[in-house]
Amino acid sequence: MTRRNFIALGALSGSALALNPLDSLATPLLRSQAAAGFELLIFATNWGYAGSWDSFCAAIKKEGYDGAEAWYPTDPTERKNFLDAFQKHNLKFGFLVGGSDADYQKHFQQFKSALEPAAALNPVYINCHSGRDHFSFEQNKTFIDLTTEVNGRTGVNIYHETHRSRILYAAPVARQYMEKIAALRLTLDISHWCNVSETLLADQPETVALALSRTGHIHARVGHAEGPQVNDPRAPEWKDAVNAHFAWWDKVVQRHRSEGKRLTMLTEFGPIDYMPALPYTRQPLANQWEINAYMLKTLRTRYA
Repeated sequence: MTRRNFIALGALSGSALALNPLDSLATPLLRSQAAAGFELLIFATNWGYAGSWDSFCAAIKKEGYDGAEAWYPTDPTERKNFLDAFQKHNLKFGFLVGGSDADYQKHFQQFKSALEPAAALNPVYINCHSGRDHFSFEQNKTFIDLTTEVNGRTGVNIYHETHRSRILYAAPVARQYMEKIAALRLTLDISHWCNVSETLLADQPETVALALSRTGHIHARVGHAEGPQVNDPRAPEWKDAVNAHFAWWDKVVQRHRSEGKRLTMLTEFGPIDYMPALPYTRQPLANQWEINAYMLKTLRTRYA
């Protein structure tokens, strides 16, 4: 690289920092008083974190998170360590619950065997990686029916995530379930729908609006037409994708504020392979923890 090219690249990098799309969104969305009962809780992900539960909780507490979302620990020792750490650091928690088997009956039993004990621990919510894209409508409906029953019995908020390979893997497919099952409530990870549809969903406004009206929990990760995660939402080339996602989240926040309801959000930028990496070295192109912490501050400023 010549000196001239290096100077030009440095100037471009400097201008890119000045055009950080998140900076323009780090202003209060609404200054009016929210209805009584509104509460915004922002959670961290332990996805990609290699340390103990205690060190993880200490780290997210320092960043200013309200709690974290993690897979329900099925091992008794790990579960005790998990609960002890969250209690010690005065943090809230939500659980992920799912199944993995390709066979419907086995998958459903895996899901149910985790859902019941997870709900018994009274998490703030349960986020479901439920069913599979190749199960029939009636088979997938049994997962939703089960969570509706458990929600009614325990009072725990239970949401089904708009996630690839799961029940709600694509916008038009999810619409069929939303239209036929009034009790269905969503974890909105709309980045997956962008990836599946290869668009920012401008051609499906009615379906998106229906999904926003059913959303109780948000996975605040920015996707794009060719992937579920941009490499760094602060980079100016992702401005359109960032603005599209915040426009969707804005509507969910406004509804919860006006209705006086609690809303939970998760900063969920992930590690490799969600995070793009350099070839051969597998060095991530950006810092996952730093991005999620930046998202936390942006969301807190904009919505709280």
